[in-house]
Amino acid sequence: MSSDAPVGARPPAGKTFFGHPRALSTLFLTEMWERFSFYGMRAILVLYLTAAVADGGLGIGESTANAVYGTYNAMVYLMALPGGWVADRLIGARRSVLWGGVVIAAGHYVMAIPTGWSVFAGMTLIVLGTGLLKPNISTMVGDLYERDSPRRDAGFSIFYMGINLGAFIAPLITGFLGEKINWHLGFGAAAVGMTFGVLQYVAGRRNLGDAGARPADPLLGADRRRALTRAGIAVGVLLLALLVLLVAGWFTVDTVVNLLAVLTVLVTVGYFTRILTDREISDTERSRMKAYVWLFVFAAAFWLIYDQAGSVLNIFAADRTDRNVGGFTFPASWLQSVNPILIIIGAPLAAWLWLKLGHRVSTPTKFAVGLVLNGLSFVLMAAAARAAVGGDLVSPWWLVAVYAIQVAGELSLSPVGLSATTKLAPVKYASQMLGLWFLATAVGDAIGGQVARLAQSWSQSTYFLTFGLASVVLGLAAVMFTRQIRGLMAGIH
Repeated sequence: MSSDAPVGARPPAGKTFFGHPRALSTLFLTEMWERFSFYGMRAILVLYLTAAVADGGLGIGESTANAVYGTYNAMVYLMALPGGWVADRLIGARRSVLWGGVVIAAGHYVMAIPTGWSVFAGMTLIVLGTGLLKPNISTMVGDLYERDSPRRDAGFSIFYMGINLGAFIAPLITGFLGEKINWHLGFGAAAVGMTFGVLQYVAGRRNLGDAGARPADPLLGADRRRALTRAGIAVGVLLLALLVLLVAGWFTVDTVVNLLAVLTVLVTVGYFTRILTDREISDTERSRMKAYVWLFVFAAAFWLIYDQAGSVLNIFAADRTDRNVGGFTFPASWLQSVNPILIIIGAPLAAWLWLKLGHRVSTPTKFAVGLVLNGLSFVLMAAAARAAVGGDLVSPWWLVAVYAIQVAGELSLSPVGLSATTKLAPVKYASQMLGLWFLATAVGDAIGGQVARLAQSWSQSTYFLTFGLASVVLGLAAVMFTRQIRGLMAGIH
């Protein structure tokens, strides 16, 4: 996915948005509503899956529900790869974002239908739509600025605020509607949010100029036909595989979830193998990619724990915390708003800190800090789980403290990893590396969904302590091998 707009791709001059191109407001609001829909649905997904049928849920076991949640998140990020390719080679970022938003909204509306099958059909549409929208709207933000513009980073910071604003508001609305009134009404609220996003995107497209209007590297003629044929064959093979599972009687939630988790890991291994064995990249670029493999593993391990906030920790919030305030029991999903508000507060502080420290703290060290903090959050969760043994309800402040530690870890790893991705990328693969960074989240979520199954068979304190200490140990190991990883980075800090 290209971040460089062609000559003339800048939006028209005129009114500004906080001193930035007016088009940024269109993209800001589109992303805010998309994240509203995504995090709003995600906040109540596991709670709906595990709720008793008599309470309007599906009555699925916690282990399966956790695996479904992890695999769903993994698929969302995995689809960023084909989504970026579709924009770069076929229809351009602008139309990809539009059609992505339409498909996402359709997915949420399907989930609002009060039937058992609707949730899985809706999630499939949301995965496909997010793959089109998520990577390409970021590309369009980049297209609003010259590559070396000093306002570029500030523009992305404003855009990033939209992400977290949507993520903060969403659980408060969908959580109340879903948990207090009707689950499908909560899913419907997410649908309305995405509809707002699509409508304002269409209304504001005149502000975009030519940004994202054309594919960055379009396929033409025979190449286009060949690519579409291969894509059609791939889809056909996937549908055939699903048909075989159905005919053989193996088409169950657990089977599909397990296969998708394996697929995510295999795609990642294949992608790295392709890059590392490419004879067209230089020895220096290959060395940097070897360093990136280690950073990728660290990031996947981080997301494995971090993204259990919406599954294992969400269930803990529902079952083990005292959420009564003045006679009102607030929805468990409201605690999902803690992370984004802490990120909004902490992101400027983290940016100031890294600027202050400069190159004195290397990228691998920052990753190590993120892993250690992430692990410590689960160690704290082990203490909370022990306090809840015997059916006692614990204060929700335990979870707030856990999320605060995790956010500190995220700010040490996530934005730093995104920056490292662009710096370590081989020239040939520069436009694809953002999709590769998303794969780290996909792998972490896919494996994390399987790992989370253990939360039901192990005692909760044992579960949290085991994986918390494992993350701390991995973080300390990262510190020990920092010098070797920096050597592979060949001059990149």
